[in-house]
Amino acid sequence: MESPDPVLDGTEMFARYAYAPNALGYCGPPDTAGLRGGSSAAVRETAPLFSGAWPYLCVMSALTGIEDPLDARLVESYWLGGGVGATLDPAQFGAALFARIGPVAGQYWTHLGACLATEAAPNHSFHVLGVYPWSRLLDATGEGPALRVLDDCRITWARVIDRSDSQVLVRSRRLSWNGLSLGLSTPEDRTLAVWHDGYAAVPDVEVGDILAVHWNHLCGRISPARAATLATTTLRQIRVTNERLALGRSAATAGSRSDGRDPA
Repeated sequence: MESPDPVLDGTEMFARYAYAPNALGYCGPPDTAGLRGGSSAAVRETAPLFSGAWPYLCVMSALTGIEDPLDARLVESYWLGGGVGATLDPAQFGAALFARIGPVAGQYWTHLGACLATEAAPNHSFHVLGVYPWSRLLDATGEGPALRVLDDCRITWARVIDRSDSQVLVRSRRLSWNGLSLGLSTPEDRTLAVWHDGYAAVPDVEVGDILAVHWNHLCGRISPARAATLATTTLRQIRVTNERLALGRSAATAGSRSDGRDPA
């Protein structure tokens, strides 16, 4: 089976993808009830409390002229890339986004601004690799938490290889780090739970399905074409992140030399 789920309402799609970080305590309100198969009204009440996704949806709404930030076109474009968000000018979007989140972020997010202009994109991949600080915390070995957080937080595509009761075996590409740059691994197999605390976004998942995965939670079926778009979006963000990291190393080396220190 390779067909995606029927076209989802924007509120349902938002809930499916936002549930994992909310359940883990990373983003949104403390009560996940509004995201666990709740009503559209409950999701609409909850969504503005997500400091990550909500500003993107509002800025995308303003720039596209799509009035409802939870319109399915905006929600899908934010979580998976492509779509209507891909038609926006990255510089214009980045400026509008930083103007909205900068005053709220405060001193802990001083990296937001012109230095990220070339990385800006109206999707979750940019939020993970550009806006979040974790790409700046990668160490030479990759043994710290940064790589794991980046990999778990990004949304990836995974094909179901096997299902056994409440678990599925999926094959996907993990985020990799060689000490200098990020990349994607060759496909690896891992086991994921279908249900979390009595909730499953895809309870009828079958072998052959292509799924979107966020924080090791299954979010929904996606088509091969949508998976390809997600891959393109992800690889683009990895490329521009690597360019920033390389520039940072060059600047650090130049600074060491100007101070008369051995850059090694």
